[in-house]
Amino acid sequence: MQITRFGHAAVLVESSGRRILVDPGVFSSPAVFELDHLDAVVVTHQHPDHLDRDRVGALVAANPEALLLADPMSAGELGGPWQAHTDGDRHEVGDLVLRGAGRQHAEILPSLPIVDNVGLVVTAPGEPTFFHPGDSYATTPEDVDVLALPLGAPWAKVSETVEFLQRIAPRVAFPVHDCTISALAYDIYWNHVVNHGGVDDVRRLDQTAGTEVLLAGEDA
Repeated sequence: MQITRFGHAAVLVESSGRRILVDPGVFSSPAVFELDHLDAVVVTHQHPDHLDRDRVGALVAANPEALLLADPMSAGELGGPWQAHTDGDRHEVGDLVLRGAGRQHAEILPSLPIVDNVGLVVTAPGEPTFFHPGDSYATTPEDVDVLALPLGAPWAKVSETVEFLQRIAPRVAFPVHDCTISALAYDIYWNHVVNHGGVDDVRRLDQTAGTEVLLAGEDA
């Protein structure tokens, strides 16, 4: 499995010969909207940092065969060919299974409406299991090997981030949702994850970095 970040919450997952893109938003690098040969594009929720409405159309046009999945609210707004993706839904893309995980965005303020948020679990025989939760710590799928960990957000605090990481207990974790953290303050958040999260392999990928994840016993 190859993981590549494209800024903030946007992640490209390449596994079993398939390419799955998650959350191309307004904070994503421009390169994410130039990707082609995608097998699926998945949007966890409607907020602009996860869905750039102005640029997603060109991405879809460049990938006409891609499966397009989004939370129900976003799918309803975007219209066909986007399909609503709900908690527990399964879609097969080659050997990959894409499963919805979760229902609602974490609360930001009591006065703000809570929108749909459906995270993504990616599995395949012989491959690590990947989880991108979108904007929520509420759902904890079992047997996650690779976690895209939201590091900083208006809806989160560090103790919740660390507790979520401990509950998921992945083999590998890397940060997402971190454009909201300044470079000067980044170590404050990251060091708490490293020192208290209980995960040995935490990888501080920058906004456009990639990493290869192998199952135990495999050779690089």
